Amino acid sequence: MNVPLVLPEFLDRAVGLYGDKTAVYCGDRMFTYRELNGRVNQLSCGLKGLGIQKGDRVAYLAPNSLEMLEGFYGIFQLGAVMVPLNIRLTPADYVFILNHSESKVLFVDQDLYHLIFPVKDQLETVEQIIVHYKEAETNEIDYDRWLAGFSSAPFTRADLDENDVCSLLYTSGTTGNPKGVMLTHRNNYLHALSAMHHLHVSDRDVYLHVLPMFHVNGWGSPFYYTANGSTHVCLRKATAESIFEAIVTHKVTVLHMAPAVLNSLLQYYEVHHPDIEQNVRVVIAGAAPPPAFVQRVEEELGWQFIQVYGMTESTPLSLVSEIRSQLGGLNREEKLRLKAKAGYPMIGCDVRVLKDNGEEIIHNGKEIGEITVRSHGVMLGYWKNPEETMKALRNGRLYTGDMATVDEHGYIDIVDRKKDIIISGGENISSIEVEGVLYEHPAVLEAAVIAVPHEKWGETPHAFVVLNESETVSEEEIIRFSREKLAHFKAVTGVTFVNELPKTASGKIQKVHLRNDYWEKLGKTGKFVN
Repeated sequence: MNVPLVLPEFLDRAVGLYGDKTAVYCGDRMFTYRELNGRVNQLSCGLKGLGIQKGDRVAYLAPNSLEMLEGFYGIFQLGAVMVPLNIRLTPADYVFILNHSESKVLFVDQDLYHLIFPVKDQLETVEQIIVHYKEAETNEIDYDRWLAGFSSAPFTRADLDENDVCSLLYTSGTTGNPKGVMLTHRNNYLHALSAMHHLHVSDRDVYLHVLPMFHVNGWGSPFYYTANGSTHVCLRKATAESIFEAIVTHKVTVLHMAPAVLNSLLQYYEVHHPDIEQNVRVVIAGAAPPPAFVQRVEEELGWQFIQVYGMTESTPLSLVSEIRSQLGGLNREEKLRLKAKAGYPMIGCDVRVLKDNGEEIIHNGKEIGEITVRSHGVMLGYWKNPEETMKALRNGRLYTGDMATVDEHGYIDIVDRKKDIIISGGENISSIEVEGVLYEHPAVLEAAVIAVPHEKWGETPHAFVVLNESETVSEEEIIRFSREKLAHFKAVTGVTFVNELPKTASGKIQKVHLRNDYWEKLGKTGKFVN
């Protein structure tokens, strides 16, 4: 008899094998897996009392907290759909997402309630708002008081099917409205089995939630760390200081985050040198960092560095970059270069880099094509958006929009987003390659490179640079540095110094904003689009 691959099984396993073990630390509170399960049952009862049924959408606007974590499982028991909201959006964005998803209940953290209050009257389908950590006098329901009114006894679950949609995740929309990615129980379940293997997850792990849980379900971390009986540590506000404090206090062994956050940890460590006794591994996704960055993490922090690649539409992880056994004889520099790449396919993922004609590129580290994915994690489609679904899913594959090479070892290396490749004098330039060189300059904290118009070459690379504190450097010096490190046609022709770079909630730099700002300053009327 086939057993459906549904996510509540993960918490069932943890309760059965690790019931008395600490499941979650959140602030000064601590809960065992049995206690967490009781709260989940209370939440399911409460939602049922509000009329939530299978297929209904329930939204969360919350930081990484116990309440957010238990929300996944409480909603899933009803067969309802979790809609995690990016906490960095505007009230207008929430109006669109909540109405488009037709969410019936909204859970919101007290610290974020001010983003919802001005637009409450514009929410067409939300029937109830419930506030976590409620302090202010409002007409909304207080979560803790509400939850306490329901039984923690085992909840009679809805009839769940592995192909049911369990989460609806809205991708960042830089031009136009965001798209709702439909992920199923099967997507998340099989992704968890693959990810937990490649990320070496075990019941000895203590996982610190730094990556937002609203971001592709925290890369699935509420699922595979729970399934293994690992301990979760929730940080409602993640700063470099609070992250290190949690690592030391709770003996954290693993963290997921964007490169920008890891960069802030390196800066903090340089000054404070916190004493960390346990082995720590850090999982990074986003633009692949330069090898020198990987080296700093492993040598200064003493942490294991694991680069991964994925996108919301693939649940998300598809590639992982570690040193495979047959490559153990490579020298240190060669290993660092491999670790800084997007990596090779995870189990269950058929990842191919294709040319425009559909043929696979040569594995020579030079030919460029688009990353495509066929896997257990590929989304069902975009919610109420068949046109965009058809653009993304073609011939049984997900077309990612990421351009890459593949080396002789099978490691995929992203060279740019399809829209971000710079074509100068007929030559293709990877903005990521140029950025990697700029990061080697001791004064540079962050860098982003875009194409700008040029009378002779059509377009050339222009850098936006954030400097390290107390550092000063001239535009001419940065240009000269890039010319010394790169072929001249790849070197930057101009530099804009900024205090910070625009980023998405997951830490990705939003180059479309840099391009638009640049053109506006030139007095152009056109806008770049994503």
